[in-house]
Formats: sequence, structure tokens, C-alpha cells
Amino acid sequence: MNPLLLPVLAAVLAAAPAAVAAWDYGTRNTDLAPAFEGQTRAPRIESASVPVRAVIATGLAHPWAVVALPDGGYLVTERAGTLRHVSAEGTVSAPVAGVPEVLAERQGGLLDVALGPDFGASRRLWLTYSKPLGGGLSATAAATAILSDDLSALSDVRDIFVQAPPSPTPMHYGSRIVPEDGVVWITTGEHASDGERVLAQNPDTTFGKVVRLLPDGGVPADNPFADRGGAAAQVWSLGHRNLQGAALAPDGTLWTLEHGPKGGDELNRIGRGANYGWPVVSYGENYDGSPVGSGGAHGEGFTEPVYFWDPVIAPGGFVFYDGAMFPDWQGDILAASLSPGGIVRLVLKDGRVAGEERFFYGEARVRDIAVAPDGAVIAVTDAEDGALWRLTPGG
Repeated sequence: MNPLLLPVLAAVLAAAPAAVAAWDYGTRNTDLAPAFEGQTRAPRIESASVPVRAVIATGLAHPWAVVALPDGGYLVTERAGTLRHVSAEGTVSAPVAGVPEVLAERQGGLLDVALGPDFGASRRLWLTYSKPLGGGLSATAAATAILSDDLSALSDVRDIFVQAPPSPTPMHYGSRIVPEDGVVWITTGEHASDGERVLAQNPDTTFGKVVRLLPDGGVPADNPFADRGGAAAQVWSLGHRNLQGAALAPDGTLWTLEHGPKGGDELNRIGRGANYGWPVVSYGENYDGSPVGSGGAHGEGFTEPVYFWDPVIAPGGFVFYDGAMFPDWQGDILAASLSPGGIVRLVLKDGRVAGEERFFYGEARVRDIAVAPDGAVIAVTDAEDGALWRLTPGG
């Protein structure tokens, strides 16, 4: 080599990023082959700035969802049936009055909360919850309401959606809600029992579905099964297990995160009338080790997940990051993980996952993620003494 080039080579090597060891994703439960490269176990990435955690509030009883308010405070749902306001300084309010009655059993309770697109003018928000229907039956329900100016009460509370048929099993409610101009997206679960999960493939029920409605609960004329009437008219996509994450991507498309069984958690881009295969196919297996459905992960007519995890991350809510504090995260997915716990960051490139990063790995069951107006990342932890975190850039 020309000795004159050695200083140049040294400078290039010094500027290059250090090699990053791959994640130890753990042992897979199945050996089912991915459908394409990068569908699972993406390369490990590291942020330019590691987030620093500040605990804003504690003493929240199994919080399920958090949303940032324009004034710098937060609304938090507690699964037992309570909605609370948390100030920017961490003061936790008394229960907000007017919340619908919930079935607070097993996975049921007060679940998601979201602000309407015109919240600043209308004070309208949206809730999802497990609605008691008598005789031990319940259903995923979605309601709209007006939050008082003093943050103490809800008024004009009315259901726009009640899952059909009702279920005797207080499990797998799904239950994220995403309002946008003109429509509202609602995710549901299939309630877990053997006799019910097969209904995820039946478009005439709203078990294991993404539902798309008008803000008043009406059915958009362009829904894929609108001409069938009944529950089917509300359905946008089917073949889901337990959708606990949903968010709009920067291009306006809806994406979801879905709990698999033992392995097979999924990130999906939701298409009109698309069928995502549960419980016929899955990248996971049943909890007893037996195969799911056909025993395969692929099938004709089924839409592949963009990404899957095996073993699971047990996903909660997620966001596509859009804020000023973490400029290298723009457009990335930040997802809550219940098991092993923490926060998962996914970098997307051309609609596929190009890298994965994990924060606070195994430290807490993180249930939901939000972004504050200043760009800080907000999270809530699922525990009897749950906490609200605020994440800002560190070293």
C-alpha cells in the first residue's frame, strides 16, 4: 500500500461506526421458515442518543393506555375502570366521572383512550372497554365522549361499537382505537377459547377483526363487506388473534401489532378485506406445544406479516415516532413490550423492517407508548403500582 494513504485510511476507520453485536433473540418455538428475508430477527441497531427515563407518576393501578394532552398533561386508563388525568408535574387526579361501566375481569376493563382529531376545539375523546352484557357475557366496545374543560368529567358518553356476538370469555379483547378525519379504526380480539377463535375467519362476526366505522358508528360505504350488512359491514380485515397495538403510518396506512400464541407476535400493514390467517396459520405454536391450525405459517389467500417475533415480545401499544427530541427516530416504530418487557424500536425501509433496537429490556411490563407535544416519549407500565415514564435524549 502507498504509505501516503495510511493516514487517510486511519481517518476513515476512526469515523466508521463500531460493530454492533447481534441481539440474542432467544430460541424459537417453531422452525417455520419466514416468507422473505428480514421478516424476523432484524439486525441489531443502536441509537445516536440513548433515552433517559424520568418517572413522572406512580401508583397507577394496571394502566392500559396513555395519551398526551396539548397542555402537557396526560390521560391514563386504569384497567379496573378508572380514567385519570396526570399533570405534567406528576399529580394524579381523582377518577374522571362518567366513564362507562366495565367488566373488570382477567384481561377485561377500561382499555384504550384516544383524542379526536379536533380535540382542541371539541374536547371529544374515544374509549374502548369490555362491556358487561349480563349473564357473564361481555364484548369489546368503543365509546365517544366529551371531556370537561376542568378535566374532571365526561359527558355525552355513547357507544359507537359493540362487538358481536358477546363472549363468555374475558380474554383477548384487542381494543385499540384510532380516530382520524372521517373514520374510526377499532381492533378486536377473538376471546381465546377454542370455540371462539375460529370466528376470526368468519366475516359475519367482529371477533379477531379490524373494524372501520364512521365517527357516529355508521358504516362507510367502501368497507369491503358493507353489502352483507350486520356485523360484517363493520369489518375491514380479518384473521387476527389479539390486536393490542394500532397506529397510522406517516403515509396514512393503518398498521397493527398482534399477540401470537407461543411465538408468532406480528406486525401487520392492514389492507382492505385482507385475511391475516389466524387461527389457520401462525409463526407460533399453541401453549401446549401443538401446532396451530394447519401447522404451517403460510397459506393461499392469507396476507403475510411484515415482521414477526419468536419468542414473543407480547406487544402493547405503539407509535410511529414524529417529534423533535429524537431526530434519528423519525418514522420509526416504538412499541411497548410486556414480556420480556421494555420498549422496542423498529427501523423501516421500503415497507420492511431493517433493524431492531431494545430499551429497558426486561425491566418492566410496558403497556402503551405515546409522544408528547415536545417530542418526549411517554410510556405506562402494567403493574399494581404502575408508573408513567417520560423519555428524553441522554448520552
